[in-house]
Amino acid sequence: MVPTSYYLVLSAVLFGLGVIAFIFKRNILTVFMSIELMLNAVNLAFVSFSRTLGQLQGQVFVFFVIVVAAAEAAVGLAIIILIHRNRRTLDVEDVDSLKD
Repeated sequence: MVPTSYYLVLSAVLFGLGVIAFIFKRNILTVFMSIELMLNAVNLAFVSFSRTLGQLQGQVFVFFVIVVAAAEAAVGLAIIILIHRNRRTLDVEDVDSLKD
């Protein structure tokens, strides 16, 4: 059986990588993927705490976070596609407003 601390360390590393990518990357898709990575890191922490405590509430919460993340991914990718069609770029600094 793997200790809970291993899962939490992995979750913290994944969350840290997501934060670093969110801060330093300039591509909208990379920023979007870093947000998803941070959400999955939090999900891993919730599941590990749920398993450790022997309660189901953490896993139910993870299910709802995954549903919201899927909806966010669909809407976010649609917005990214529209921005790319209109602006012909995915650079964060070039897309500074929603007006043309």
